[in-house]
Amino acid sequence: MGGAVNRAPQRWSGRDDGPGLEHLRWHHVVGSDDSADLAFLGFRSDEGVRRNKGRPGAADGPRALRQALASMALPGPLSAVDVGDVEVVGTALEDGQQRLGEAVTGLLDDGKFVVVLGGGHEIAYGSYLGVAGSARVRSGAKLGVLNLDAHFDLRADETPSSGTPFRQMAEQEQQRGEDLHYAVLGISQPSNTKALFDTADKLGVSYLLDDDCGPSNPAVDEFVDSFLASCDVVYLTIDLDVLPAAVAPGVSAPAAYGVPLETVQRVCDRVASSGKLVLCDVAELNPELDVDNRTARTAARLVHRITTQHTRR
Repeated sequence: MGGAVNRAPQRWSGRDDGPGLEHLRWHHVVGSDDSADLAFLGFRSDEGVRRNKGRPGAADGPRALRQALASMALPGPLSAVDVGDVEVVGTALEDGQQRLGEAVTGLLDDGKFVVVLGGGHEIAYGSYLGVAGSARVRSGAKLGVLNLDAHFDLRADETPSSGTPFRQMAEQEQQRGEDLHYAVLGISQPSNTKALFDTADKLGVSYLLDDDCGPSNPAVDEFVDSFLASCDVVYLTIDLDVLPAAVAPGVSAPAAYGVPLETVQRVCDRVASSGKLVLCDVAELNPELDVDNRTARTAARLVHRITTQHTRR
């Protein structure tokens, strides 16, 4: 990864009930062993949110996520490595995204399942660069991007921000002579202009509105299964503002409605057990705005389920 990561990992610590596998928690298994199958990587950035006129504070998200995850109990042994953080220095967002991409590509090509902890949703373009640059995708594997989000993030602004990453991906894919295979679950109609819906239609984006994401609606499973069937490699990105504000208050733009946690969890389980997921990132956790660590705990639970499901398949 060279100099892509510019902030060393901190030691994980948490509750300890004693020795033995029956007391295993995340902080017991996350270390510095490069042979681990699972890698955690942080992306400390507020710059994209600031440019998008949102509420800054997500740069501290990786720390809060690690802290919330550390004491969660594991159902069985696994090995994980924390490689540190890619930190955006000053306003140099584009440089940070490029470095994130380099770090992700290196980890994927080393055979690791990667979890990137954000950071604003500008994380998505860096994560995409990493997956698109991996050996599997460069060798012809079909990449699919699944976004759990209230927003399309397809803005046409000239300056990249947390509102532009998927537009940037589409433009990058077009330069390669490809179409971006992009699907979004949880779109809030009042939070997206007609121009954004028109852009989504023009780019062939598949989406499911938050109104249609109830826990018992079979349309959710059909949507996810259709997406999974059409690609070989999956990048899953979770913008925490897809969840109801009561569940995830610590985000730049809390949801007035949102997708139930039960639905989001079911989608994550389905994707993680598909055998196609290579990278997941979590975006928009803002600890300064959180209440009783609700958002951090919810995000950590999703990461916990995705990683343990992935290792059990």
